[in-house]
Amino acid sequence: MPRYFLEVAYKGTRYRGFQIQNNANTIQSEVERALQIIVGEKIELTGSSRTDAGVHAHQNFFHFDLSPVEKAGKIDSSKHLYKLNAVLPADIVVKNILKMPPAAHCRFDAISREYKYFIYRSKDPFLNDRAFYFPYRLNIDLMQEAAAIILEYKDFSSFSKRNTQVKTFICSVEKSQWLQSGNTVVYNITANRFLRGMVRGLVATMLKVGREKTTIKKFGEIIEARDCTLASFSAPAQGLFLISVNYPSGYFDGV
Repeated sequence: MPRYFLEVAYKGTRYRGFQIQNNANTIQSEVERALQIIVGEKIELTGSSRTDAGVHAHQNFFHFDLSPVEKAGKIDSSKHLYKLNAVLPADIVVKNILKMPPAAHCRFDAISREYKYFIYRSKDPFLNDRAFYFPYRLNIDLMQEAAAIILEYKDFSSFSKRNTQVKTFICSVEKSQWLQSGNTVVYNITANRFLRGMVRGLVATMLKVGREKTTIKKFGEIIEARDCTLASFSAPAQGLFLISVNYPSGYFDGV
């Protein structure tokens, strides 16, 4: 049975998240609807990285299998790419359709994900739904110090929202840093996996460090406490972007 990867990007403002939900408009439900129109049969998608309501993505992936009874036999990438994007709403795009080996898995084969959280500090109507307006004085040096401390830890229980079904809170963070560009401050993090609300929790708590309402010592203690009631999750969704889903070197060679 042929397996295909869909590389997608989307603006998450209008959606209740990435994964399909009952009685809710999601990225997955929109792409499945478009596929059914184009392919002529109901397609069930598997997603690589779940994003919450209002979160955006420059790159994410789905995979699906095409049943043997499908009349076309196989997907024509260029033709179906054009048709899919013609059917999809303007805030979702399929960037690539990739035929993969049957055992390829867009979620389990990924080795890391990269996120960026965007903050702007002077009012800008063009950033309103794609960044967090935070017009307060910030000590970026302290925030950078807090970001570096994150690399020393593996257990991020304190930065996982409640009611999650994960079996472990262990994450391997390989990059954690703040970047500045003019009016914009950006938190950049890469890890093998992320917990529900993790990036927004880290950002909101580090903003308290930046405003000198929480010390560096306290920030470390919050991580070590493994208690989500001590962290702040007040950073809104619109500032968060999934930048990339990363696979082993050569994973797409020959595709």
